[in-house]
Parts: sequence; C-alpha cells; structure tokens
Amino acid sequence: MDRTSSQALTDDEIHALVDGQLSQEALAALQARLALDPAAQATMATWQQQRDALRRLHQQVLDEPVPATLMSAARQTAASRQEIRQWWRWGGLAASFLLAFGAGWASHGEWQVRSPSPALAKGRAEQNFVRQASFAHAVYSPEVRHPVEVTAAEQDHLVQWLSKRLGRPLKVPNLGPQGYELMGGRLLPGEAGARAQFMFQNAAGTRVTLYLGAVDKAPGGVDARESSFHFATDGPVPSFYWIDQGFGYALAGPLPRDALMKLAEAVYRQL
Repeated sequence: MDRTSSQALTDDEIHALVDGQLSQEALAALQARLALDPAAQATMATWQQQRDALRRLHQQVLDEPVPATLMSAARQTAASRQEIRQWWRWGGLAASFLLAFGAGWASHGEWQVRSPSPALAKGRAEQNFVRQASFAHAVYSPEVRHPVEVTAAEQDHLVQWLSKRLGRPLKVPNLGPQGYELMGGRLLPGEAGARAQFMFQNAAGTRVTLYLGAVDKAPGGVDARESSFHFATDGPVPSFYWIDQGFGYALAGPLPRDALMKLAEAVYRQL
C-alpha cells in the first residue's frame, strides 16, 4: 500500500473535497484516503452542512442574473464577444465570492444605481437581521462542549457584560414555564455593532436561541426603526422576530410555527 494512502487528511485536502475543485485522479486518491479516516469523514460532513446552509442563505445571489449596469459597461469597453463573455464569467465569480464570505452584498443593494425606497430598504435591513439570527443558531446550537461562551451559572456576569457591549441594558427572559432553561450566551459581531445570543434548552435537548442587537442601517442610511411581530423561514431554521427603535430581537429554533410562536410571545411580553 502507498504510504500516503494511510496518512490523515489535512484541512486543505478536506476543503478541496468539499469544494469539488479536484481533477479526477486527485479526487480518487483523496477519496481512497478519506475512506480510511473517520475523523476526516466527520469534519467533511460538518463542513458540507455549513456550505449547504450558506448556499441556502444566499441562494438569491447565486440565482441573480448579472446586473444590466455591469453588462452595459462591459459592452462599452469590450472589443469582442470574448471580452463580453469574460464579464459574464466575472459576474459568476463575484457571486461565488459573496457566497464564500457570507457577505450578502447584493441583498444590500450595492449593484443598484438608484437608491431603494425607504420601505424596501427597511425590509432588506430586517431580512438581513433575521437571516443572521437563523444562521447563528445553525452554527452554535449543534455544539456539544461549547454551545455558549458564558454559562447560565454566571448569568449576572453574562447580562452585565453583554449589556455593556451592546450599549443598552439587556434582560434574559424566563422560559422555565415553557419548559426551556437558559444554557448561557455569547457575544457576536454585527455590521451595526455587537450582537448577543442567548441559548435555551428543554428536557428533550431541543435548543432555541434569542438573537438581539442593533439592526444595520439599510442602503441610503435608512434605519429599520420599528417592526411588528413577524414569522420568517428565510434561513436554516425558522424564527419569529420584531424590531423596536432600531434594536432587533429574533427567536430561532427547529420547532413548528405554533410552538415557536408561543415561545416568542413569552419573550416578547417579558422584553
């Protein structure tokens, strides 16, 4: 047996398998080693789940045609059909770049020449917020050893710390009557500043997360000031969310709509 066939796969090699950017010969060689490496198989499965979640999160970007403004510029500068095709390929690479970094650039309207209406801009800001809440749940809720940054045993410290970082006093809702206990929380980044996530779990091991923080200003400087109670499925898990004076709240989890709504209403009443 070739000595390399028994070597554990590196992270770069696992990335190459997940991305599918390999020749047939290289693919066959890595797959043979993967079959002998259970740890690499588990890592690859996790990364494939994260890749698929990103694709679902930004599917509209991948499906979007190249904007007319870019095509117009291409026609003005391209001297041949070949150059025009390069612009098409550039558009595809740009979409892939956005996907890889989870930027959601197109959803912010960066390719638009005219500023969106205030209503449309506000809707986009809300959509971005609730997607980030859903994706944050998908990233951290499966964790076994480190689902939270600070545990519920240090709840006072957790609330004080996150309140300071988010710039306003926070309160952890009590979901005990609904069968969910606080596990803890963590600090997360947001384009408009820091955001927080509180995680809760019931006796069956089902986890829900409360994501909160300032809502990003939409294109044109429009603030998402206020929003009524909404249900959203635009992300890895569904969520109920609302926005009050530029501050957003989203309760996300893998629950039926009615069950999630009861939890969200309990949170809403307390906050």
